[in-house]
Amino acid sequence: MSDSRSGVLALEDGSIFRGIAFGSAKTVVGEAVFNTSMTGYQEILTDPSYFGQIVAMTAPMIGNYGVNLEDNEAPSPMVRGFLVRELSPIASNWRSHITLDEYLEQNGIPGLERIDTRALTKKLRVHGSMKACLSTEDISDEEAVQRAKDWKGIVGADYVKEVTCSEPYRYTLPESDNWPYNPAGSEIRGPVNRERVFRIAALDFGAKQSIFRELAHHGFDVHVFPATASVDEIKAIEPEGVFLSNGPGDPEAVTYAHETVRALIEEYPTFGICLGHQIITHAIGAKTYKLKFGHRGGNQPIKSFESDSVAITAHNHGFATSEEGLAEAGAEITEINLNDQTIAGIRLKGKPVFSVQYHPEAGPGPTDANPNFAKFYDLVTTHASAPA
Repeated sequence: MSDSRSGVLALEDGSIFRGIAFGSAKTVVGEAVFNTSMTGYQEILTDPSYFGQIVAMTAPMIGNYGVNLEDNEAPSPMVRGFLVRELSPIASNWRSHITLDEYLEQNGIPGLERIDTRALTKKLRVHGSMKACLSTEDISDEEAVQRAKDWKGIVGADYVKEVTCSEPYRYTLPESDNWPYNPAGSEIRGPVNRERVFRIAALDFGAKQSIFRELAHHGFDVHVFPATASVDEIKAIEPEGVFLSNGPGDPEAVTYAHETVRALIEEYPTFGICLGHQIITHAIGAKTYKLKFGHRGGNQPIKSFESDSVAITAHNHGFATSEEGLAEAGAEITEINLNDQTIAGIRLKGKPVFSVQYHPEAGPGPTDANPNFAKFYDLVTTHASAPA
């Protein structure tokens, strides 16, 4: 870091956490949340699902492997601010091109280290995620608290329009794609060998690039559409399946997406993850609700009723599907989160449609849930071979 300026995190309840500033000199407001992943801070910083949030990492040291050019999930950081217990003074990985401090400074994101992230995490677990103000400028504690209180919050916010792509495009794997990265000496996993490649329409609600990589690896020709694309625009490419991505904000607020998905699931095999899962919930007439402090990290145990197995999965969401009205809407619960029994997966009866409340692409996180992409491929295959 170039200096030792101080900074402050103020919560809406009046709590103050002071620390050492890094990154950009800036004052921001957002929802204070925590992530329990041990590694993968670059993917977390660039995950569009974090738009509008100030993220605290529970791992004690962050930044030790720097930032590289390959692991971004979006072109730039999407978080409002970043909180760590200790910022590593060096970036020692051979893939690193820049330090975390320099990366955040270049992209206008303020950070704070040397705060008590354990106390902050406990407060958020007990009282729930809170509106917050993070400042690395010279403002008083009272002003910071007031700015936190004045922020409108996540509930009712449509952030999807802020992060979706502006125009449709066809996703292509980089020529030197080595995703996911493996240590030197290990075999780099190439595309799954498929007899047929299926064209799918992927609705970008704030998608991570690793999701499109996985879809391409598993035998899909991925055509990406903005979240506001019409049904007719999507149908024009004659897709053989539909994918609904992750994204930020309140799923109830994106009513235009509910209407589009309501029409698409009547005709196409559909796979939704995270916000896409919640949008399917609303499209069929069921409901979502805001979780107390959400699920964010790479260590969430998910129980599948279909396979009678448990997978450790990566999560990043603050809302969940309500059980109320699901059965009446023609859906059945396929998976639950064993930590709190929240719904983690559904499928529609009589339709080739399913969704999960986690990240099967594992960027970052474990790869237990990767078979969901093969499940989607099989679903599209079956639908394509069915008599008209």
